[in-house]
Amino acid sequence: MKKIGFLSFGHWTPSPQSGTRSAADALLQSIDLAVAAEELGADGAYFRVHHFARQLASPFPLLAAVGARTKRIEIGTGVIDMRYENPLYMAEDAAAADLISGGRLQLGISRGSPEQVIDGWRYFGYAPSEGENESDMARRHTEVLLDVLRGEGFAKPNPQPMFPNPPGLLRLEPHSEGLRDRIWWGAGSNATAVWAAKLGMNLQSSTLKDDETGEPFHIQQAKQIRAYRDAWAEAGHTRTPRVSVSRSIFALMDERDRMYFGSSRSESDSIGFLDEKTRAIFGRSYAAEPDKLIEQLKQDEAIAEADTLLLTVPNQLGVDYNAHVIESILKHVAPAMGWRD
Repeated sequence: MKKIGFLSFGHWTPSPQSGTRSAADALLQSIDLAVAAEELGADGAYFRVHHFARQLASPFPLLAAVGARTKRIEIGTGVIDMRYENPLYMAEDAAAADLISGGRLQLGISRGSPEQVIDGWRYFGYAPSEGENESDMARRHTEVLLDVLRGEGFAKPNPQPMFPNPPGLLRLEPHSEGLRDRIWWGAGSNATAVWAAKLGMNLQSSTLKDDETGEPFHIQQAKQIRAYRDAWAEAGHTRTPRVSVSRSIFALMDERDRMYFGSSRSESDSIGFLDEKTRAIFGRSYAAEPDKLIEQLKQDEAIAEADTLLLTVPNQLGVDYNAHVIESILKHVAPAMGWRD
């Protein structure tokens, strides 16, 4: 059995060909798609976060709104760039969204990917400390977030407060019990996956990672997941970690599917560079009739290793079509893969 959710980048463009022409469209349609996905029996509604782009950016109002409109489905991010975040303010926002949803938040965070502007985090008021680079800064912000989410007091109270205080040092409020165990790290390399395991975070692995061995993407990703689980066991954590992978998967059920994805699918991995030093491998997408799709997916070692699969959706094609994409996988692919009864 496997949890299956969707991952939306929340693109919008004023183009007449787009079904999502404004930021308001992207936000409101994201809520509607989460509601539809829950009704279809999907397990998760996840949203990408990008700054300085015509995409979803500020996640917590959206997560809170989705939490208020749904009852069962997990809600999350994949991922929030920690270079841009004040970890204490973020902890308050995350706890509020989690409480509104009844404890369904699955918060994916990471160092982030190349952005639309140069050093965009500087505009947000952040800069690496002496001896740090931007990745170090993201990990420092993460460690602060994880610490305050434990709910332990750390701030000295005012002896003459406006309102009465509980005894002892004060913690951030609101606090949501259990949220600390529902933080995920989006790892682009084996080393950062191991680091996440040591800190007790769940693992998100997307459709790209550092090309560390030259092997096919799904094999490298499966090895990353195994290295993560080995590090988790070595760290002695008591709970079972969760691991997600994301994929572009389309079952060709009708003429619309064939028009959109029948001839554009990539049946092989591709290689690119995230920056001057980082060679990355990008995983293939899948688009085929259900019987062929099932056979292809059975060969994907990383999907087999993960307990959660996030389907990347073409959000600009509208809520109804994306609900159809999700339903096609849940009904015509997942049972044959052993992911559903």
